Amino acid sequence: MDPIVKHLALALIAAATPALADPDITVAPPQSLAWETTPEGVAFAALSGDRWSEAYFAMVRLPGGTISPPHVKSADMFGVMVEGQMTHATLGQKDPTIIGPGSYYHVPAHLPHISSCVSDTPCVTMLYQDGAFDFVPVQP
Repeated sequence: MDPIVKHLALALIAAATPALADPDITVAPPQSLAWETTPEGVAFAALSGDRWSEAYFAMVRLPGGTISPPHVKSADMFGVMVEGQMTHATLGQKDPTIIGPGSYYHVPAHLPHISSCVSDTPCVTMLYQDGAFDFVPVQP
């Protein structure tokens, strides 16, 4: 198995482990998600874990046209695009690959990058981060 696919599968299993102890199936229709929006307009809907203190699994929504400043994260970030089109580009990267619905991405910890929602419509991604959330701006 490809190491990246294996890591994502293990991450998803780890995120769902508490549900395995519960005999009920958890279902969360989109309208039931509790979205919290940052002052920058990025919204998070927690699925598992507390993003401020531990590894977490969440839905993330960015407004169309959003471009982050250059930054790093202290944890690896793994995602699958649900809606819209995004890029995650290293500093100075020309013509980053556009990722759309169904696409997988991995941004390693401590890698300076810029994340952009390049579609006019919002970008929604299912995100797993193997440590607490942070966003540390860096100079280009």
